[in-house]
Amino acid sequence: MLCLSSTSGNPTNMTPTLVFDIETIPDVAGLRRLHDLPTTLSDHEVAELAFQRQRAKNGGDFLPHHLHRVITISCALRSDDGFRVWSMAAPKADEKEIIQRFFDGIEKFTPQLVSWNGGGFDLPALHYRALINGVSAPRYWDLGEGDYRDSRDFKWNNYISRYHQRHLDLMDVLAMYQPRANAPLDDMAKLCGFPGKLGMDGSAVWESWQNGRADEIRDYCETDVVNTYLVYLRYQVFRGHLSAEEGVAEIALVRKALSTLEQAHWAEFIQAWNE
Repeated sequence: MLCLSSTSGNPTNMTPTLVFDIETIPDVAGLRRLHDLPTTLSDHEVAELAFQRQRAKNGGDFLPHHLHRVITISCALRSDDGFRVWSMAAPKADEKEIIQRFFDGIEKFTPQLVSWNGGGFDLPALHYRALINGVSAPRYWDLGEGDYRDSRDFKWNNYISRYHQRHLDLMDVLAMYQPRANAPLDDMAKLCGFPGKLGMDGSAVWESWQNGRADEIRDYCETDVVNTYLVYLRYQVFRGHLSAEEGVAEIALVRKALSTLEQAHWAEFIQAWNE
């Protein structure tokens, strides 16, 4: 976890901004149950069978949202206390704990949620997996009829509605809600002068997990949320919610925070940024 106090001159009592990203693997246990597969099949074989069925069905091996087991949720939080990044990740935590802790954060902070394709993948996957695991998230599901003091405001701006801003799917908004106009985060981050993805992408997560590289998956997910937050700062300048000077100061805040850390993925991130 990292934390650095504000130096950007942003107002106090700011609404916290929580950028999030998830990493998933095939839900092997669920696949065994749904297809009544023999226990003699390995996890790899079960997943490969599911991929083959999916390719035969629609030409690609991307599994339906409900069959993605969540193994990492990484978050970047910007608040009055500064900027920090952390992860809830397997194998130290099970899927239920990972998801519940994420929604507990929303319960605590009522933040501005920011994602890249969160409306298209991350949140629907979390909905299904939360349902399967018995997770509770009343604040997240508030549509203006809850018991919170400001609940009525959620009728007009909540986390669920696509065209509301309490959850901002940055990819969706920038594309004007047109899938054919979607851009990859890696491209946009690099075109804006930020590091982008380093050494891994989503297609490598399952293989990395099987090879015992859970820490690398977590590190990759953390760099993704920082890339998303940096692009989000450009968006905030673009729409006039930050001045150019404030945007530069916020980006400098992130860069300084990351530069103080000793973990290898942050050193690599800063080196790529310098280059």
